[in-house]
Amino acid sequence: MSRIGRKAVAVPQGVSASVEGQKVKVKGPKGALEVVLHDDITPRMEADSIIVAPRAETKRARAMWGLSRSLVNNLVTGVTKGFEKRLEISGVGYRAAVQGKNLHLSLGFSHDVTYPIPDGIAIATPRPVEVVVSGIDRQKVGQVAAEIRAFRPPEPYKGKGVKYAGEYIFRKEGKKK
Repeated sequence: MSRIGRKAVAVPQGVSASVEGQKVKVKGPKGALEVVLHDDITPRMEADSIIVAPRAETKRARAMWGLSRSLVNNLVTGVTKGFEKRLEISGVGYRAAVQGKNLHLSLGFSHDVTYPIPDGIAIATPRPVEVVVSGIDRQKVGQVAAEIRAFRPPEPYKGKGVKYAGEYIFRKEGKKK
C-alpha cells in the first residue's frame, strides 16, 4: 500500500482546483498548471482537498498511486510557492550572465555557450558564479537545471564545472611522481 498516495493533497486558500476525468487543473497566484493522470488512478475532489486512489489492486496501479499524488502535490506547491534550483560554477574564468532571453556561460571552451531561456522559466545570476533557475513547473525547472549542468559537469580531479548547490563531488587523487 502506498503511504504517500493515501494522504490527501490540501488545496490552500486562493487556489482553485478542478478534476475532469483524468485531468487535474490547479490555478493559483503564480499561474495555472494541469496534469493528466494514468488510467489506473481515479482522482476526486473532496472539500478543499484532492484525493487519488487506485482503480484496482494491480501492481501497476499501486505503483502509479504515489506518483500521481506527488504530481498533484507538485501542481499545488508550484502555483503557490514555485520551485527553484541553484547551480554553482567553479573554475578559473568560469562565469554566467543573463542577457535578455539568453543565458551566456563562459565555461572554458573556445566559445561562450548561449542557452535560450524557455517560456515559464526565470533564470537569475545573483553572482557571476551562481545561477538560480525558478518557475512553477517542477519538471521543467529540473530539466533546465540539468541541461545547464550538462554543458560542463564537474570533473573529479579539480572539481571544475557546473554543479548543483550542495552537491558533493567525489574527488580523485591525481598522478603521482
